[in-house]
Amino acid sequence: MNGLYSLDSHYDAVVIGARCAGAATAFLLARSGAKVLLIDRQAYGSDTLSTHALMRGAVLQLKRWGLIPTVLAAGTPAIRSTTFHYGDEAVRVDIKPDHGVDCLFAPRRTVLDPLLVDAAREAGAEVRHGVALSELQFAGSGRVIGALLRDAGGACMSVRSDIIIGADGRQSTVAQLVNAKAYVEGSNASAIVFGYYEDLNRDGTHWHFANNAAAGVIPTNAGRCVFAAVPNSRLGATFRGDVMRGFLQVLASSFPKLREDVDRATLIGRLRGFGGATSYLRQCHGAGWALVGDAGYFKDPLTAHGITDALRDAQLLAIRILDGGRAIEGYQHERDALSMPFMRVTDAIASFCWDIDGIKQLHDDLSAITNMEVNHIASLSQLPSLAA
Repeated sequence: MNGLYSLDSHYDAVVIGARCAGAATAFLLARSGAKVLLIDRQAYGSDTLSTHALMRGAVLQLKRWGLIPTVLAAGTPAIRSTTFHYGDEAVRVDIKPDHGVDCLFAPRRTVLDPLLVDAAREAGAEVRHGVALSELQFAGSGRVIGALLRDAGGACMSVRSDIIIGADGRQSTVAQLVNAKAYVEGSNASAIVFGYYEDLNRDGTHWHFANNAAAGVIPTNAGRCVFAAVPNSRLGATFRGDVMRGFLQVLASSFPKLREDVDRATLIGRLRGFGGATSYLRQCHGAGWALVGDAGYFKDPLTAHGITDALRDAQLLAIRILDGGRAIEGYQHERDALSMPFMRVTDAIASFCWDIDGIKQLHDDLSAITNMEVNHIASLSQLPSLAA
């Protein structure tokens, strides 16, 4: 549903941004009895840049939320192995059952985001696409108490809310309006070009690493996502002028077997790119507001953990909001305790300042951190009811 008509004047929570972080937060709050408004400036089901991959923690959450059947019904392939290619060495890792999860998924965002939006709506949230945040409204104490919303036709409406949640990405309007500062920042970034291919015959997910380059093959809906990455400092020299030439050259020079596979496959649509951005942790809550997803925490895509972060933090935030009182003050501490180890390892990987033994060690570190995160997610209690 689009537009501002039939909105109420007050909500328990207004969520700005209906991608995976915002839609999941709205779903969890609404399912627990909160009166929630979820808005997004973009159209329902629209695409966005994404790493696609869901790590075990994210699959565990979707399973607990009852959404895996919908993921499968959309034609999302189950991923049962991951292969790491270190130069000419290939290390295959089969996905073993743990915490009730025996496979991974990597849905297109045209599948995952509307799936979560639908779940939020079915749980009772009001959803409006084509609606953007124009202003925040503040009490004399400085507390956020509402928002001025604007639809695509320019019509405006004010709504009051107990909390405004910014799930509106790296360039978050909510973060800007509340002056949420980054207090931890990374130093490195990768530049990535990717496309979707049919008839690329590879099982499972593949991650390739070589000197000053990385690449991957990720099974997703109706094909495979293939990406090539280089240090951000090499963006212009590698891709500017002819993106396809640069993409194929990275594969040919660093990953020739993958280049052969790509040459035999069919590109669907065009290549897309991400020029890179350094990682950060922002202040993620204050009086009457909170941030979730990339609005509050971002790291380089090379570790493909962003969606898992988003779903994890949606649950951490929802639990704190529903607990009430000063409970939300623990949200940032819990998020940071889980995120800082990922951020350090990811920044090191995005530096490309490693040899083959070095990247293997970083992946060992990443695996250990991921296992700790899954255990933490598995230990999270069921969300309380707002009326409790």
